[in-house]
Amino acid sequence: MVESSFILAEQCIMKPFTKSVKDVCAPFSCGNGQIEKDLNDFFENEADLYREELLGKTYCWITKEEPRQIIGLFTISNDSIKTTYLERSTSNRLNRSINNAKRGRSYPAVLIGRLGVNEHFQGGGRFIGTQILDILKDWFTDENNKTGCRFMVVDAHNHPRTLHFYQQNGFNFLHKTEEEEREYYHIADDEPIHTRLMYFDLKKHLNII
Repeated sequence: MVESSFILAEQCIMKPFTKSVKDVCAPFSCGNGQIEKDLNDFFENEADLYREELLGKTYCWITKEEPRQIIGLFTISNDSIKTTYLERSTSNRLNRSINNAKRGRSYPAVLIGRLGVNEHFQGGGRFIGTQILDILKDWFTDENNKTGCRFMVVDAHNHPRTLHFYQQNGFNFLHKTEEEEREYYHIADDEPIHTRLMYFDLKKHLNII
């Protein structure tokens, strides 16, 4: 955990993100950039539908003190990394950290579908986004976790600031180059790549690889 001037787990309460939470908190915004606007729209208009359809669950941290504010949110769902159709070098890289007897075609993962931080709590030595990722890493390596989960994955916006954030938090590109990613997803050369698939090996969080 990084040194922070704002300790999320101490100064906030974590709750499922529901209408009742929205009703008691100030309006949430990540900011006014296009990426931030997309996140704002998802949390405001789509998160509930994802929850109702069992496609993803969103959690948030709200301040203990009044006025209540949502400091950060994230949406997670089940996923997997399938090695069958990956480039050989990528498949080898993933398998290298797996016990020989347990190597296979697919490994369980948790997908971070969305992650947003209140624009008024970004920067300032708070490291809210990193704290959220650290808490998630704890969740899925805790002995009380009820399912096997080897990796965390995220389709990160293909923007230098976003990619740098995940790299700083230990995530690697699943496909080493954009060319490999284009081929994997059958994206034409003249089409933009809006996201890059990144992963984190949760055994690293346990410091055993």
